[in-house]
Amino acid sequence: MKIRPITPSIGAEISDVHLGEASRDPGRFAPIRAALLQHKVLFFRGQDITRAEHAAFARCFGALEDHPVVGSDPEHPGLVRIYRSDNKHSYENTYHCDGLWRQAPAMGAVLRCIECPEIGGDTIWVNMVQAHDELPEEIKQKIGKLRAKAAIEHSFGAVMPMEARLKLGQDHPPVEHPVVRTHPETGEKVLYVGSFTTHFVNYSTPENVRHGIDKTPGAALLLNYLLSRATIPEYQVRWSWQAGDVVVWDNRSTQHYALNDYWPAPRKMERAGIVGDVPY
Repeated sequence: MKIRPITPSIGAEISDVHLGEASRDPGRFAPIRAALLQHKVLFFRGQDITRAEHAAFARCFGALEDHPVVGSDPEHPGLVRIYRSDNKHSYENTYHCDGLWRQAPAMGAVLRCIECPEIGGDTIWVNMVQAHDELPEEIKQKIGKLRAKAAIEHSFGAVMPMEARLKLGQDHPPVEHPVVRTHPETGEKVLYVGSFTTHFVNYSTPENVRHGIDKTPGAALLLNYLLSRATIPEYQVRWSWQAGDVVVWDNRSTQHYALNDYWPAPRKMERAGIVGDVPY
């Protein structure tokens, strides 16, 4: 197995390995998991694997989760089809961490490309450890103990009719997470806000007397500043897809952005999300 880093910050391309075989051989899988913790996103070209092998490889990282909006393949529970065509427009164009609206967001995901446009449709991943580490010290001190709410209707719900949006929010109430989480395996500090984040729950300044806690202008400015950290190119890796590509990412330490620049060309992807733990 060969590992080629793509950027100094994040991402590595892995070659000379078949993921179907790796899923059946702990000795081949172990260095893949180690590389994931180091590089945060792993890219594999030319993987001729079946849906069953896709799901089996993902399960090597942990149990697979279902998705309340998209659903999953009836024959392979946990395998989600993300198909776009000329009559189904894509809207995935925000920086986000998968399932931030869950009490226990995904540990990671395995995404396989079945069909992609000739041009466009790239995906960007962001190193949110670096996004935290390079914050000014005064900001680190300010956010170290902050917590924030996250809600599924804040992102997915935005494209739904109001009745469906309200039901989605009722079925999946907002959750609360630390603004800076600790990676459970590496101990790294991760900036943990994204497009599902709505507001801080314990931001306190003298302005609270006038505006009410968590709704101060300062809180909104700080949140927008933290969200903007994901857009810094030096923290990113960008991948141009080919059919047969498989990408694995650590959802605890990254965010990603699927470019919406290829409609009406078709794009067919299948993803297995891996159950995570409660952030701390």
